[in-house]
Amino acid sequence: MKKFSYGGQAVIEGVMMRGRKTVVTAVRRPSGGIALDTRPLPSILNGRARRFPLIRGVLVLIETMLLGIKSLMYSAEVSTEEEEEKLSSRATAGIVTGSIAFAILLFFIAPLFLTRTFGGYFDSSILFHVVEGSIRLGIFLAYLKVLTIIPGLGRLFAYHGAEHKAVNAYEGGAPLELEAVRKFSTAHTRCGTSFLFVVMIIAIIVFALVGRSSLWLMVVSRIVLVPLIAGLGYEITQFGARHIESRFVRASLAPGLWLQRLTTREPDDEQLEIGIAALKRAVEMDTPEKEK
Repeated sequence: MKKFSYGGQAVIEGVMMRGRKTVVTAVRRPSGGIALDTRPLPSILNGRARRFPLIRGVLVLIETMLLGIKSLMYSAEVSTEEEEEKLSSRATAGIVTGSIAFAILLFFIAPLFLTRTFGGYFDSSILFHVVEGSIRLGIFLAYLKVLTIIPGLGRLFAYHGAEHKAVNAYEGGAPLELEAVRKFSTAHTRCGTSFLFVVMIIAIIVFALVGRSSLWLMVVSRIVLVPLIAGLGYEITQFGARHIESRFVRASLAPGLWLQRLTTREPDDEQLEIGIAALKRAVEMDTPEKEK
């Protein structure tokens, strides 16, 4: 069986890990213990569509947001020991839709309008799209920088680092124990931060190929081509992770890995323990009974 690529995200005082069959959320209780929530993945998230290039990248993006919201709600409940209001499927879908709409507006529509403001200075369509892409990248970097100064997010970034360390250790063949996992990097080639950086670069190329036209057509292109760009970004990120031994690939991935310094922190042992617990449970749920 093909080796599964585990991954997840940080949540409030915890880590979510997505396995082959389940999604596991480990959260530190106020009392010091660890709460583990293990839920089977809906069959739709492991269907045939996930095997097709480009399509699977869009599915993974939507899946990550859906699972992330549910895991965040669970972690908020456990970390505060307060019963949170359960989100309905419709409410969850609404949050995901709103988040996607906000991202498109901020990272795709806003750069277009800002560039159009100075459009008269650009005779070349290529130059126009390079400037637009540079503005988009600048907004993205500013967004990440703002996140780093928001009080309280430092601990979330540390759990993000714990998630990466645990996955790096597992993929490196090390035992999932504190002493072994501690030495691994907080950066990972399949991180969402790197993926978004790749998306920003691909967008420049795709929109340049579309060309410069009327404003309404350019706005529409910034919306309808997002799935294609996300799909391409996913495939490139996965390719890079599989060929990390190549010098060219390592050099290409370096900017995305560097950006992870903004979204990860070195975790302490208690935070690292959470990342290990989440990954251990996910691996355990994927292991056949005869191999346990």
